Amino acid sequence: MIDGLIKHVLDPLWEKASTPLVKAEMTPNQVTLTGLGLIVVGSALYLWHQSDLLFGLWLAVSFAFDALDGAVARRRDMRSKSGGYLDAMVDRYQELAVLAAIAHVHDLWPLAMLAFAGSVITSYAKARVALETEISNEGWPELFERLERVIYLCLMLVIAGLVPDAWVATVMAWGMGIFALLTNLTALQRGWRAFGMLMRIDRGA
Repeated sequence: MIDGLIKHVLDPLWEKASTPLVKAEMTPNQVTLTGLGLIVVGSALYLWHQSDLLFGLWLAVSFAFDALDGAVARRRDMRSKSGGYLDAMVDRYQELAVLAAIAHVHDLWPLAMLAFAGSVITSYAKARVALETEISNEGWPELFERLERVIYLCLMLVIAGLVPDAWVATVMAWGMGIFALLTNLTALQRGWRAFGMLMRIDRGA
């Protein structure tokens, strides 16, 4: 939702930030995979140091590659369907790594599973309707999309890292509960939108 509303503001910022990667002649796919590597390494280290603050800050930097690959693709004129597909697949693995690490450190497996299910179904709802009819990748302004989820996770971890130790478990439990709720509400919202599109096609509208 945020990305759709202020895309015209964010895109120039990402393109400016991508300058070092463009100068290094990195391809969009290399940027995407670098982001995945950073997330996986950061998640593995989190299992060891268990610092929510450090993990939140690491994710804020690592997730930037999720936007920079698109900026590099535009600036180097290397946009491709295969690159978009790779980016979408990597996104799911990134979220899985982060949520699994949080679940392990804070013993929040049921909430993490619900959160990941909502995230995956949100993505699947649009991908599945594309098998039935031609759709645009734009115009799906759902409540809790990728950018919102990334910002939320980073802020949740940073807050948990700053509060007194006695509050950490409560912050993480409530934070993950709200995250799971929002991801599944978004999945239902997108599913309803997709179902409505197909119903209009069925009626010949």
